[in-house]
Amino acid sequence: MKRSKTMNIRRLTMIGLFTALAYVVMVLIHFPVPPMLTLDLKDTVITLCGLCFGPLAAVFAGIVVPFLELITVSGTGVYGFVMNALGTLSFSVTVSLIYRFRKNMLGAVLGLVSGVFAMTAVMLLFNLVITPWYLHISVAEVRQMIPTLLLPFNLVKAVLNAALVMLLYKPVSTALQRMGFLPRSEHSYRLDWRTVTAIVISLVLVVAAFVVVFQVLGGSFTFGWGA
Repeated sequence: MKRSKTMNIRRLTMIGLFTALAYVVMVLIHFPVPPMLTLDLKDTVITLCGLCFGPLAAVFAGIVVPFLELITVSGTGVYGFVMNALGTLSFSVTVSLIYRFRKNMLGAVLGLVSGVFAMTAVMLLFNLVITPWYLHISVAEVRQMIPTLLLPFNLVKAVLNAALVMLLYKPVSTALQRMGFLPRSEHSYRLDWRTVTAIVISLVLVVAAFVVVFQVLGGSFTFGWGA
């Protein structure tokens, strides 16, 4: 009983730390994409939290971080909060929910691919619903933005976060197991051909995503608090 209570306290502590880390990553490292979009990496941290501690942890972090962004550094108000929360939750909860019931490489890949499609679809749908109100433009004008901006941006953002999660999950979960924050897994972290292949593919996707952001969508790099 005492051991279970200690594990729960450690679990809640780590969820809080992941949430704080996601907020700091969002603030310090982001990539503005004209005219009104910003690519950041908080979804990577929140999804790692969900994979390690379950979908409810992803829900918690996926709401708290956008809210903290709203009351501190956001320039888009409630609109930004809603869109950020929808994007983060659609990706991180989908990934962690699928992985919860299939904890192996196939489950991770299925979860990440599903998360990419879920996030892209949800963001396109709600851009059509909410963006006309925020920008004071017609739905038809938003539709015109889909093939040239909204679709590539949201797809690239989802793929980038999926690739980073694939790269980081095993090292992060292994470290947490060694520190006693997660129960020991039967499957140790090994650099077999599957792991190496996943790393190579993930690195290629990360590079490709940044090329699209900077060369195709005209993004710019921003580093610094409140920048």
